[in-house]
Amino acid sequence: MIELARESLHVSVWDPVATSMNFLNEVAGRFPDAISLAAGRPYNGFHDPADLPRYLSVFQDHLAGAGLSPQRVSSLLMQYGRTNGVLGELIARLLDNDEHILVPPEAIAVTSGCQEAMVIALRGLCARPGDVVLAVEPCYVGLTGAARLLGIDVVPVPEGAGGVDAAVVAATARAVRAEGRQPKALYVVPNFSNPSGVSLPVATRHLLLDVAEAEDLLVLEDDPYGLFGLTDEPRPSLKALDRRSRVIYLGSFAKSCFPGARVGFLVADQRVVDHSGRQTLLADELSAIKSMLTVNTSPVAQAVIGGLLVESGCSLRAANQAKIGFYRQNLRTLLTALADAFPEGSGPDVRWTVPSGGFFVVLEVPVAADEKLLELSAERYGVLWTPMSFFYTDGGTNALRLSCSAVEPGRIGEGVTRLARLLADHG
Repeated sequence: MIELARESLHVSVWDPVATSMNFLNEVAGRFPDAISLAAGRPYNGFHDPADLPRYLSVFQDHLAGAGLSPQRVSSLLMQYGRTNGVLGELIARLLDNDEHILVPPEAIAVTSGCQEAMVIALRGLCARPGDVVLAVEPCYVGLTGAARLLGIDVVPVPEGAGGVDAAVVAATARAVRAEGRQPKALYVVPNFSNPSGVSLPVATRHLLLDVAEAEDLLVLEDDPYGLFGLTDEPRPSLKALDRRSRVIYLGSFAKSCFPGARVGFLVADQRVVDHSGRQTLLADELSAIKSMLTVNTSPVAQAVIGGLLVESGCSLRAANQAKIGFYRQNLRTLLTALADAFPEGSGPDVRWTVPSGGFFVVLEVPVAADEKLLELSAERYGVLWTPMSFFYTDGGTNALRLSCSAVEPGRIGEGVTRLARLLADHG
C-alpha cells in the first residue's frame, strides 16, 4: 500500500492553526463528562428539529405569495440554484431592520456558512503573491486557517485592551508596503470579538474607516455576536457607518438562528470596472469563485433560514430576545463565578477580561495554558477551555479562553471551580 509523507501534503493538512479546532473536538470526545467552557457554539436548548418543516412551509408560502408557480417553487427547492442564492431580498430587509445597513439584494451572496464567505473574499481580493491581509490579533482561527489554505499571508495587528488602534493599522499597512508587499484588506470583529471579547468604541470604528480610505484597504467585517450585548446600547456596524464602500460585511445565521443549516452571507456592494469600462458589483464577480467551491448554497438550507426570516418579520434582533437574555445571564454568571473563585490576593495570580457582551472571557494565568495542560484539565479536573495560543501567530502562552454560550447555566460555577483547582495545583 502506498505511503504518503505527511509533510508532502499541503500545509493546511498538518499546520497547527488549521488543526487546532480538530484537537479541541478530539479532547471533548474523549472526555464527554467534562464541563465544556471551550465551545463557542450556541446553546442547544433553543433548537428543535420540529421547527424545520414549519420554516420550510413558511418559505414555500412566501414564494407562492410572490407569484411563483408550484412547479417553480419545486424547482427552486429541489434543483441546483442561483450561485449567489435566493435570500438576497430577505437578508437586505434584515440588515435594514436590525443594523441600518442599506444595500441592494443583488449585492448579497448567500454562502455555505460564514467560513465560505471568508474563503471567497480572501481568494477574490488577494490576486498576486505579494498580496496580504491584515488581521486584528488575537484572531479567529477560521480566518487564519482559511488564509493558510489559500496560501495568503496574514499580518497581525495587535489588539489592546480597548481594541485595535487605527494608527497601528495604518503603520502596519505602511510597513507591509515598505517590504514590497500589498495590504489588501483588514479583518476585524468589532462586536465582542472571538476570542478576546473586545468591542470597539464608536469613535474607533470611524477612525478605522478613515484609515481604510487613506491606506486603500477594504475592511472584512465579521459580526456573529453583535446581537448579544449585556445591554441594549446601540453598536453601529462598520458597514452601517461606511459611506465609501470600504466594508465587505460577513454575516452568519449560526448564532442568531442555528448552525446546522450552515448558511452565511457576504455583502459586497463595491463597484468593479473592467478594461472596457463595464461596471458590475463585487458580489457578482465573487460568484465565479463560489461556483467552483460549492456550486450554490443548499436551496433546502436557504429555505429553512428563509422561513425563519419571514416568520420573524426579517428582524432577528426581535426574534432572539430569549437567546439574548440567556446569553446575558450566562456571561454575568461566568464573571461572578470568576470573582468568587479568584478573590484578589487569595491564590494564583489570575486576571480576566470583563466584556460588555458576547460569549467569551479571557484569563491570564501563571502557567503555560497549552495543549498538555488542557488534556490534564479534561482528564483529571473535568473542565475544558481553549488555549489562547491558538489565536496568535506567536503569543498567548499564559492565557486561556472561556466560553459561556453552550453550557447549562447551572454548570458554569462548577466549571470555574474545577478550573480554579487546576490552577491552584499547577499554577
